[in-house]
Amino acid sequence: MNEVFARRDVIEPATLRRLCQPSDAMGLAQTTTHVGMLVITGTLLWSSLGTLWAVPIFMAHGVLLNFLYAGQHELSHWTVFRTRWLNEWVGRVFGFILFYPRTFDQVQHMAHHRFTSNWTEDGELARPRYTRSSYLLWMTGLSYWYTRWLRIARFCAGVVTEPYLPLKRHAEIIREARWHAAGYALIVAVSVVAHSVAALLLWVAPMITMKFVHQLQNTIEHLGLPHEPNVLRNTRSTRTNAVMRWLSWQMQYHTAHHAFPGVPFHKLQELHDTIFTARGESPPSMTYLGFQLAVLRAFAGGKGEADYPDDRAWIVDKP
Repeated sequence: MNEVFARRDVIEPATLRRLCQPSDAMGLAQTTTHVGMLVITGTLLWSSLGTLWAVPIFMAHGVLLNFLYAGQHELSHWTVFRTRWLNEWVGRVFGFILFYPRTFDQVQHMAHHRFTSNWTEDGELARPRYTRSSYLLWMTGLSYWYTRWLRIARFCAGVVTEPYLPLKRHAEIIREARWHAAGYALIVAVSVVAHSVAALLLWVAPMITMKFVHQLQNTIEHLGLPHEPNVLRNTRSTRTNAVMRWLSWQMQYHTAHHAFPGVPFHKLQELHDTIFTARGESPPSMTYLGFQLAVLRAFAGGKGEADYPDDRAWIVDKP
């Protein structure tokens, strides 16, 4: 996605062209380190089953699995690898693991970028406004996984109701969901025949259980900011450490990413410094913990998302 969603005068055209160049080497480094850590934690988890060590390893493994979506997100933008087919097929593998088909994700995410924070057209806002209960349920991952699995089942049945999915893409999205379902059914069948719980213990269970950690990133990016067509105001960046930035494929520089989504993940810090730091400005930003505490304060006393106006920020750093 090479569209621009911020004022072009915040960056020199030559600088933007340079930053928009993906790299097979950088993409391979990020992908192999993330997948490599999954291989390590998976091996350790399997060998430590039945011991107390299995608990923290199970948790780390589940977090790594969930944050594969950071990679899928970038792969959907075609910005991880310079070689396009690598973006396509690594993205499809990640999407299969995450129960999040790649083609659907791409179409939904394109709508999210083009209509960020627009209640009727943003692909990520096709939900009722949060109450405290629904927000906490989403944070646990329970409603997240329910909606993901239900959507695949609905697509397999040929039912597509999402308004942001154009009619011309319906057949492709339905076919993709059916291939996913066939793959999952094959894994279940092999597991039953082999009397194996490997897929459950090394994939599904840790991913479901640890979803709440990934929800920290999912919820902080836009919630509580103005619903206006200005990505420098409706998108939040995250102040965190280098480990979390690696785990999220640098998506904490989220305002910069929404301004210029064609810039690869490994150039986002430089983009952020160029359009914000060098100009003496900063985007909306919070820490993960500060954001969650602010959400709970905002939802206290029975209040919900519908009780706040759309034209101003209502989740900000505590003064």
